Amino acid sequence: MLFNEIVDVYENVDSTTKTLEKVSILSEFLKKIPKEELKGVVLLLRGNIYPEHDSRELGLGAKLVVKAISQVSGFNSEEIEDKWKDLGDLGLVAEKLIVKKVQSTLFQDELTTGRVIKTLRKIVEQEGSGSVDRKIKMLSDLFSDANSKESKYLVRIVLGILRIGLGEGALRDSISGAFNVSKEGVEYAYNLLNDFSEVASIAKERGDSGLKEVGVCVGKGIKAMLAQKVSSIEEGFERVGGTAGFEYKYDGFRLQVHKDGDKIRLLTRSLEDVSAQFPELVKSLRESIKVDKAVIEGEAVGFDPETKKYVAFQNISQRIKRKYDIEHTAERFPVELNLFDALYMDGETLINRPYRFRRELLEKNVKTEHKRIVLAKCLVTSDKNKAHAFYESALKDGQEGLMIKNLDAPYKPGSRVGHMVKLKPVMESLDLVIVGAEWGTGKRANWLSSFELACRDVESGEFLGIGKMGTGVKEKDEEGISFAQLTEMLKDLIINSEGRIVKIKPKIVIEVAYEEIQRSPSYGSGFALRFPRLLRLREDRDPEGIDDLTRVRELFESQRNR
Repeated sequence: MLFNEIVDVYENVDSTTKTLEKVSILSEFLKKIPKEELKGVVLLLRGNIYPEHDSRELGLGAKLVVKAISQVSGFNSEEIEDKWKDLGDLGLVAEKLIVKKVQSTLFQDELTTGRVIKTLRKIVEQEGSGSVDRKIKMLSDLFSDANSKESKYLVRIVLGILRIGLGEGALRDSISGAFNVSKEGVEYAYNLLNDFSEVASIAKERGDSGLKEVGVCVGKGIKAMLAQKVSSIEEGFERVGGTAGFEYKYDGFRLQVHKDGDKIRLLTRSLEDVSAQFPELVKSLRESIKVDKAVIEGEAVGFDPETKKYVAFQNISQRIKRKYDIEHTAERFPVELNLFDALYMDGETLINRPYRFRRELLEKNVKTEHKRIVLAKCLVTSDKNKAHAFYESALKDGQEGLMIKNLDAPYKPGSRVGHMVKLKPVMESLDLVIVGAEWGTGKRANWLSSFELACRDVESGEFLGIGKMGTGVKEKDEEGISFAQLTEMLKDLIINSEGRIVKIKPKIVIEVAYEEIQRSPSYGSGFALRFPRLLRLREDRDPEGIDDLTRVRELFESQRNR
């Protein structure tokens, strides 16, 4: 399929704000796609070159894209950057300048979707000496054969900012409409496969029956089941039933463990593979899990190597991104994996089994190891006094609170369901993404500050502003997350500058506390956080998993009862 055909779809989808119109456009488009090209087309509709479960990234910064545009257009980098400042979108710059190519177009080839994906994947694979020049050359070759509109969307795909208002809900409904399958079936399969391209292929070839047959696949990440919030033990009982399972809510990060023989994969909640960063867990899990194949969930919690007492998440968060000196870091920041659920064991997908059954199976098939592989502390009771005492015990141990679970409920990947709730003693924080900032002045002149935060609109996939934050970031590294550290993480993600104000590619997720949520016409979400402050980086999470607009509305409404 020619790339300009999907570019036309981008234009049509982006031209309307109505979700039903977007769905109609996509449904009609998907019906016409041959099965051998369907997967690639669906990937590009999301602005991706890999499925959602694949954590590989293109890794091309805006400066490199500017160089590629320069090579093809004949304009120098300074001219391109000036134009970028005027238009605020490097894609629009490419659209206006690429049409004035200096390279001969006599032998220009038309771009296909297959070639775009193949070339961009080859760019990902480039390593070592000369890799930057090779990346620029391959990207320039694409621009050389692209027309002006194709150039605009190539830039946006490369920078990860396609933004045509196409969220998971709209793509789900489009696949449903195109292949006459249920929305529920599409969502069920997607939550297990984390790959809309595969789901679309199954829907086209095998229909609803094929979607229903999708099960847990060892080695491929599953969307985590999420919990709603309650404000008391009593409310927890009301939501999940008369007798409930109470588990410690640990102050750590969620890990999904995939065991296939001797092979162990550890995935974060955002499905990033961190197996290499936790070699001690990988080694212990090989021995601890008694079955040959399994997918189980747990929470990794840090503890002090001397006192053995639990420590806050921020103390161990650096281990998630650590690429070097891993063994020494593991000794300094050890973790204990607290297992709490089983999703698959030896040939059986367990997500439709009741929680009590899954927990029993977990207990039977895991051999614990002190301060390394343990079972999450759990109490099954209908006694409110015992539940309150267990809650106080969790807080005394330095944990966040409790998870409260319906004993007869299934596991619902990707859902915030009423049969699993969480209880914490403070007002709920929000996981948000940084989408903008401002260069400081005076002694902060080289640092970014006044960070613009955004939540997510699930339907459109857009990131909507919800306030600016400057509190909680420290002057010095040893005091916590510093301005210098955040600046270092964000500077390569800058996609536009206007004076001291910069727009940032949504990538860095942070947990934010606040005093109150207020209505505000100043931000895209319609809300603003009052006195937001940084609690911690959430390096275990990605922008797709941050809190959404529905959650913000729920918290806003709940303030009335405080």
